[in-house]
Amino acid sequence: MQRRKHEEDKGAPKWMVTFSDLFMLVLVFFILLFSMSQIDLVKFKAVAESFKQVNFLDYHPSAVPFEHPTDFSVETETTNNQKEETVSMDAAESEKKLQELLSEVQDFLEANDLEDVVVANRTERGIVLVLEEKVLFETAEARILPIAHPFLDKVGMLLAKLPNLVKIEGHTDNRPISTEKYPSNWELSAARASSVIRYLIEEHSLDPERFVAVGYGDTRPIVQNSSNENYQKNRRVEIVISDPQYEEKLN
Repeated sequence: MQRRKHEEDKGAPKWMVTFSDLFMLVLVFFILLFSMSQIDLVKFKAVAESFKQVNFLDYHPSAVPFEHPTDFSVETETTNNQKEETVSMDAAESEKKLQELLSEVQDFLEANDLEDVVVANRTERGIVLVLEEKVLFETAEARILPIAHPFLDKVGMLLAKLPNLVKIEGHTDNRPISTEKYPSNWELSAARASSVIRYLIEEHSLDPERFVAVGYGDTRPIVQNSSNENYQKNRRVEIVISDPQYEEKLN
């Protein structure tokens, strides 16, 4: 009797329940894949534009060479070329202004018979003006002498035409100094550099952020400290009107 009752049971086989659950899971999985594959066109364009603006491929170049570059790569190359041309034009304009400044300074030195005590050169650092101590200061002092005012005024007028950074360097000879104001050549050289900057800023309303004062003491002589004449050459102030293309390195 029990076997007959079992044979009369109706409905789907039990394995169909498992199969239907599996089929439902697979269907849900493909629906998820499909929904994730839908691209928001607006967002996609925004991302693409941001990549173009920062030249993304410049920083993360592809390891696979392309035979036919896309419009994006062509646009990136064009942008880079434009940047290089702009930098080149800026450098040429800066060089032209530095050369004009150098010519004006040299003409001023010649007209005022200062060529023996002030030297103006074009170096890799920029325009370098080398002023001997006697043009600017009394021995062991950092107060600017009145005779230095005309030349510093000329420098101040020229600097007002340029945006370049200016580094003022103070140098001494190797003879020791020990006074109440200046315990060593370090303090004296730094004070002299600061005095020149202060004069240019106060008398010509130049931006203080353009200037740097450095005191080197006797660590950078241009000749051996072996005679009074050489001592005089080493006691100097250098005004460096920086070339924007030059990157200074510490010795």
